[in-house]
Amino acid sequence: MKKTQIKLIVSNPYFDGILKDEVTNNIISIGVKHFWEQGYTGRGVVVAILDTGCNYHHLDLKDRIIGGYNFTNDSAGDASIFEDFNGHGTHVAGTIAASLNNVGIVGIAPEVSLLILKVLDHRGNGTVDTLVKAIDYAINWTGPNNERVNILSLSLGLSSSKEILHNAIIQAVSNDIAVVVASGNEGDGDLSTDEYSYPAGYEEVIAVGATNNNNEVANFTNTNKEVDIYAPGVDIKSTYIINDYADLTGTSMAAPHVTGALALLINKYENLTKSKPTESQLFNYLMQHTTKVQIADYGEVISILNLSIDVSIDDYSTEQSDNTLDKSLLMKCFCEARKSQAFFTQCLNENSTENERKFLISLIQESATTAMHIKKLCQPF
Repeated sequence: MKKTQIKLIVSNPYFDGILKDEVTNNIISIGVKHFWEQGYTGRGVVVAILDTGCNYHHLDLKDRIIGGYNFTNDSAGDASIFEDFNGHGTHVAGTIAASLNNVGIVGIAPEVSLLILKVLDHRGNGTVDTLVKAIDYAINWTGPNNERVNILSLSLGLSSSKEILHNAIIQAVSNDIAVVVASGNEGDGDLSTDEYSYPAGYEEVIAVGATNNNNEVANFTNTNKEVDIYAPGVDIKSTYIINDYADLTGTSMAAPHVTGALALLINKYENLTKSKPTESQLFNYLMQHTTKVQIADYGEVISILNLSIDVSIDDYSTEQSDNTLDKSLLMKCFCEARKSQAFFTQCLNENSTENERKFLISLIQESATTAMHIKKLCQPF
C-alpha cells in the first residue's frame, strides 16, 4: 500500500498549523486527527511495552522513553540494556508513540511516555516466568515524577493458558492498568471457528484482532468471543532497527493502535471528569469509540476502532436503545462484571480448597455467561 506525505492543517496551536511528519494511512483511518485537534496527544500517560525491547536511539522514539528493563539474556543479561535486536518491539513502539518532530512518521499518541520492558530476546523468544516478572515490575514501577503505568501493551502470545500468567494479568487489571493484547495470527479466515492464544484469551484483557486495508477482518487474525476490538494490521509502516522504518503485518501491529487510542482516551476523560478513569471505565470509553459492523456471512457483530466518533460525557447517561434498555448502564455493568471476574478468580486461586475451587469455578462460569449476555445487549444489531 502506497503511503503519502501529508500536510495536515489543524486548529490546535500545538501543531503550529502544519503537521510535517508522515501520517500513514492506518493512523488516518482510525480517526486520530479528531483527538489531536482537541489537544490530546498522550501527555502524562505511561505505556509499558512488553516486547523485544526498543531502538532507543531512534529519532522518533528517543524522547518518548521514560525507562526500561531487560529481562532476557541478551546483552549478557544486563538489565539496563533494553536495546532491540529484533525490530518487533521498536515497530510496536512507533505506532503508539513516534514523536511529532518533523522526522519520519508520527504515532497515535506522540507525547506518551514509554516504559520498555524487554521480555523477548533477539530471536523473539521468551519465557512465561520472565513475562510475569515484567508485568509485576510494571505494576510496581514508579517514574521520576511519581508516574505510574496506565497501560500494558503485549504483542505476544502463548498457545496454552498458564495460571501464573493469568494471575499476573488479573493483578494488573485490579490495579486499574489496562492490558492490551494481540489476538494472534493463527486465523483461518472463518469467523465461525475459534482460534485462541494467551493472554489474549483471558476475559480481563482487551484482545485486538486485525483488519486489512479494506477495513475487513484480516484472514490471518485469530477470531473468538474474547476478541474485543479490531484495528489496522496489514502493511503497517512504523519505526524499525534497520533502515529506520519498515512495513509489517500481524495482530502485533493492530494491538498498538488500540494502546495508543487508550492513551488519548485517558487524556480526554481525565480532562473532562477531573479524575483518572478506572480500567472498566476506560474499556467503556474505548468501546464507545468503535464502529459496529455486522458480518453477514457469520451473523457476527465486530467492533472496529474509530476515534472520530464524538462522544460526550452526557451520552453515557442519556443514551437509550429502541427497546428502552439503557445501553450505557449495561455497558458499565459488563465492565464491572469483567473486573469482578478478575477479583473472583484471584480469590479463588489464593484462598480456596479444592472443593471450594470447584464450586467457585461454576459461579465464575455463570458470571462470564451473564457478562457476555450484557455485552450482546449493548450491540446495535
